[in-house]
Amino acid sequence: MRIGVISDTHLSVRAQKLPDALIAGLEGVDLIIHAGDWVSEHVVEFVEQIAPCESVAGNNDSIDIIERFGLRKILTLGDYEIGLIHGDGFRKTTEERAREAFQAERPDIVIFGHSHIPYQQTINGMLMFNPGSPTDKRRQPQYSYGIIELGESIQAEHFFYDNKA
Repeated sequence: MRIGVISDTHLSVRAQKLPDALIAGLEGVDLIIHAGDWVSEHVVEFVEQIAPCESVAGNNDSIDIIERFGLRKILTLGDYEIGLIHGDGFRKTTEERAREAFQAERPDIVIFGHSHIPYQQTINGMLMFNPGSPTDKRRQPQYSYGIIELGESIQAEHFFYDNKA
């Protein structure tokens, strides 16, 4: 299974589409996982035109998005469990908050966002993965998203681009 991973799109109601590089990069994925901070619910439609979508809401999302997706979930995809959370909160790093949110369940992968910083590290047997942001890079040099492939093993990779048009 090939999964596109995005977070922190922060697109307003004026947004007309997703970036071309993101659309091309997600072509052919079986599922898209969004780790919150959509900002505008109509952006969900843009994502769902590419592939089915699983998501959680982030700290910048409306009550409609929170009610639609929830704040935390565990997905079972084949033989793998994936924890999904935005990662906002107080104290500690975003990665520490995301990891601690799933300490009891210990899924194979924890996908989180919030920091807009691409991150990938295996800690205590859990792959911690933040795709960064495909539309709001903040202080990062490039926009980013991720692809995770679930097969006999887990393969995860970040992809980067410069222009969000």
